[in-house]
Amino acid sequence: MSQFLLVLVSGVAGGAVYGLIGLGLVIIYRATDVVNFAMASLATLGLYVAVSLRDRGVATVLGVLAAITITVVAGLLVRETVIRPLGQGQLFSALVLTMGVSLVAESTAGSIWGDQPKAFPSLVDGTVRWSGAALPAQSLLTIAVAAVAMALVGYLFGRTTLGSAMRAVAESADTARVVGLGAQRLARIAWALGLGLAALGACLYAPRAGLVPTMLSAPLFRAFAGIFLGGLTSMYGAVIGGLTIGVLDNLAANYVSASLRDTFVFSFTVLVLLVRPQGMFGTRTFQRV
Repeated sequence: MSQFLLVLVSGVAGGAVYGLIGLGLVIIYRATDVVNFAMASLATLGLYVAVSLRDRGVATVLGVLAAITITVVAGLLVRETVIRPLGQGQLFSALVLTMGVSLVAESTAGSIWGDQPKAFPSLVDGTVRWSGAALPAQSLLTIAVAAVAMALVGYLFGRTTLGSAMRAVAESADTARVVGLGAQRLARIAWALGLGLAALGACLYAPRAGLVPTMLSAPLFRAFAGIFLGGLTSMYGAVIGGLTIGVLDNLAANYVSASLRDTFVFSFTVLVLLVRPQGMFGTRTFQRV
């Protein structure tokens, strides 16, 4: 029982990271019709800067804040210089460009910091004993931080004027412009929010994975699996899908085979999509947000 509880908590912690990254992807996609493949690589650059700051004696928490800030700034620069000039409706072109940016970011990280794994410090150390299991405090913190971040995003979109404006732009940029809403300003806010969530997820994931330039490739694809499972246009779907993927991934790694964990997870996702192509919480109707 204690082993199962440990596996379950670890899976929820991993799923919380996938949920944060997936939520960031969905927010950006709904605001600008861009599937941002570069998000994870830009977050990795932020992580390297955080490690460099730690090596110079800066506190880990400040390094995490620096990583989030750098990821947001770098992502906004990419949007303004590479994505925005494409104009609206260039989904495929934008996808290819973000892939290119991702490769450039990974290459840059490898050139500056090297390809050898680096340790990323945990925000908290130790374990918490519960029902006979020694649960890592870092995993519990990951779950708590992700839950608070997701709740704040839900409050932003559900209870604030800014969130209502972002949802209006998501429904129709032209209509929002007619009624006086600044679509570009709201799009930049959406990118900043999405990138910040991804960077936060990366900072929570890095302590258990170690830091290499391609560290976030696997979590990014699992986040994609989560948002397709939950529904590409649904923020709630991204969160629940990410949690589902995280738990299944960890259960498969511990009780089936570590080498078949991705096969198990993606096979499950494909089976769900065969039954419900729009995902668990998505809609069949195309909506631009």
